[in-house]
Amino acid sequence: MDKKRNSVEFKITGRYAMFADPVTRVGGEKFSYQIPTYQALKGILESVYWKPTFIWYIDAVRVMKKIQTESKGIKPIKMSGGNDLAFYTYLRDVEYQVLAHFEWNEHRRNLEGDRDEGDRNEHKHHNIAKRSIKKGGRRDVFLGTRECQGYVEPCVFDEGESFYKDYGELDFGVQFHGYDYPDETGNDELVVRLWRAKMKDGLIKFLMPKDCDPSLRRFIRKMTAKKFEPNRNFSFIENDPTVADLLSEE
Repeated sequence: MDKKRNSVEFKITGRYAMFADPVTRVGGEKFSYQIPTYQALKGILESVYWKPTFIWYIDAVRVMKKIQTESKGIKPIKMSGGNDLAFYTYLRDVEYQVLAHFEWNEHRRNLEGDRDEGDRNEHKHHNIAKRSIKKGGRRDVFLGTRECQGYVEPCVFDEGESFYKDYGELDFGVQFHGYDYPDETGNDELVVRLWRAKMKDGLIKFLMPKDCDPSLRRFIRKMTAKKFEPNRNFSFIENDPTVADLLSEE
C-alpha cells in the first residue's frame, strides 16, 4: 500500500464497536455494519489530532480480527420521557490498522498565513499527529458510538497477519461512506456519500470523497461552515495576522 510523505498509521482496538447501518435505525434499534465506515475512522483520527487548517483523508483500513457480533438489550430514553426497549447489535473484540494522510483545507483561506512556522507547516502537524497517536489521542476515542471506547496506538501498516489473509474478496454492498461538510467543500449544504464497500484479504481501500459516485450522493439540508470567533472558540492574540484575517471575514 502506497504511503504519502505525511501519512500516519495506527492501530485501533476495542471491546465493542457500532458503525450503525442507517436502515436499521428507523425502528429505534441499531445494527452495526460489519466493517468501519470512512467517516467513523476520520472521526477517530480527528479525536487524536485535528485543526481546521487541514482535512484528514482515510486511505485504507485492515481488519485484523474475525468479524463477530453481539446483541444487547438496551433501554434508551424516549423523547416523550421514560425508557424504551431496543436491541443493539455490536461488533465484538475489534482491531483495525488504519492508514491516512492530511491535506490543507483550501476553503479556510484565512488560515493560510505564516506557512513556514504557523498553521500550514506540514512537518509540524505531521510530527504532532504522530506524537498524539503515541499518547493515545488528545480526546476520548470511540468506535462509532460513545459507549464503544477505543484505544489508539502506533503500528506499521501491513505488518501483522489479518484473520482474512488469503480470504479473497468480500462485497459488502452499498454502504454509508461519509459526509460532505460546507467547510470542506465550499458549498453551503450537507451532503451524504454512499459507496460500494469491498474487502480483499482483510484490506479495504477507501475511495477519496471527490472520487465517490455522484449518483450515490444525497443532499441532506442547507448548512453553513463554522466561523471562528476570538475568545469563544479560539484564543485571541493581539496583533496576530491570522486573527485579523478571521475578523475581516465577518
